[in-house]
Amino acid sequence: MVHQRVKSDDPEAGSAVAPAYTQRLDLEPIPKFTMPEQDSRPDAVYRLIHDELLLDGSSRLNLATFVTTWMEPEADRLMAEAFDKNMIDKDEYPQTAEIERRCVNMVAHLFSAPEDGDAVGASTIGSSEAVMLAGLAMKWRWRARREAAGKPADKPNMILGSNVQVVWEKFCRYWDVEARYIPVHEGRYVISPEEAVERIDENTIGVVAILGTTYTGEFEPIEEIHDAVVASNAETGFDVPVHVDAASGGFVAPFLHPDLRWDFRLPMVRSINVSGHKYGLVYPGVGFVVWRALEDLPEDLVFHVNYLGGDMPTFTLNFSRPGNQIVGQYYNFLRLGMAGYRRVMETLRDLAVHTSSKVAELGPFELVSDGTAIPVFTFSLKPGAPYTVFDLSERLRTDGWQVPAYTMPDDATDVAVMRVVVREGFSYDLADALIEAIRDACEHLTKNPPREADPKPGFSHT
Repeated sequence: MVHQRVKSDDPEAGSAVAPAYTQRLDLEPIPKFTMPEQDSRPDAVYRLIHDELLLDGSSRLNLATFVTTWMEPEADRLMAEAFDKNMIDKDEYPQTAEIERRCVNMVAHLFSAPEDGDAVGASTIGSSEAVMLAGLAMKWRWRARREAAGKPADKPNMILGSNVQVVWEKFCRYWDVEARYIPVHEGRYVISPEEAVERIDENTIGVVAILGTTYTGEFEPIEEIHDAVVASNAETGFDVPVHVDAASGGFVAPFLHPDLRWDFRLPMVRSINVSGHKYGLVYPGVGFVVWRALEDLPEDLVFHVNYLGGDMPTFTLNFSRPGNQIVGQYYNFLRLGMAGYRRVMETLRDLAVHTSSKVAELGPFELVSDGTAIPVFTFSLKPGAPYTVFDLSERLRTDGWQVPAYTMPDDATDVAVMRVVVREGFSYDLADALIEAIRDACEHLTKNPPREADPKPGFSHT
């Protein structure tokens, strides 16, 4: 019998017996800007991309981001099972839609929304989309009031601190709203009620207050801001609402500070946004926006579509998105419950306070915030150090730690700080390792002062 060799167009033919890292993808340049001409074996492509991703930093050592980097294996499995479900297709995936509805209600009721039927709200891809939707609702309600009164509606403005997350700047620019910023000052990095109301006029669509600022993790005095706005409305006849940006603190305050009045217990708080992928403990990206009542969400902003089957009201900036994040959020709500979330937040708070106190004990640092509001703390260098926080941040990266350094917003840009976000997956053992890394970095920089001590950009908005 004569055996003929069969020709193959498979570029990876024979790879089953080839040693690892001797196949085509290992030996030839990989196209970076155009697709390759030939297909490749799935295991070879997996290994290539897997190895390339080793160049990323460790997400567990990334203390810059607020975003969740660890979930339980059961949550991982559930989310993987829902990757292929399109959240927008509620007729085809009615149970995923029902889970979304349950999550929105749980979030709204966590924030003390009136319990008279379904809550008014939506899940989003994160707080950035939630902020856009809340801002649009404020603008539309203001415009409707102006038009009903026969007044011009072409110059809306919004009151917010210079310490807001960048998405608020985007909203004002994208939707043609004047941003009336309240500057912060050295030693005070939140806005005051007096500064907020003095900027209000008949064109103000809303006042934004932050529950857990990106810069320091502090709570703004939301109840005092609310009461000042209520008094201003009573005096002027305006109907200026308060929106609470609870992206970072919305899943913390109800458990660590249950008596703090910041949510729908305050009557002029009309809308709240929160990130599920921060202290909601879910991988990115998921968020929520909720309103006090149906009249706070203008009907003109809600679209109805039927080309996926059935009538589907939708209020989102995007359309298609996977259903796995909302499944992950629902898993956490059922898995942890109120008691579980409280235990997690107390543990993270205690770990943040422990770590911040150890940083303060090192000597060259002053705490700006200590982690008691949300599990986030910031610190600055005392005067006289031969290096900057930017040098220290860069040095820590040599040990794999990502600790951001940045300057404060207007009018405190001469203050530079570092921030540590304590999340699930961080531990007391890792905290001790971080303290040792900071101590070693300080000793190295003291013995080897950098030539330049000018601030460098390093602020992370995530």
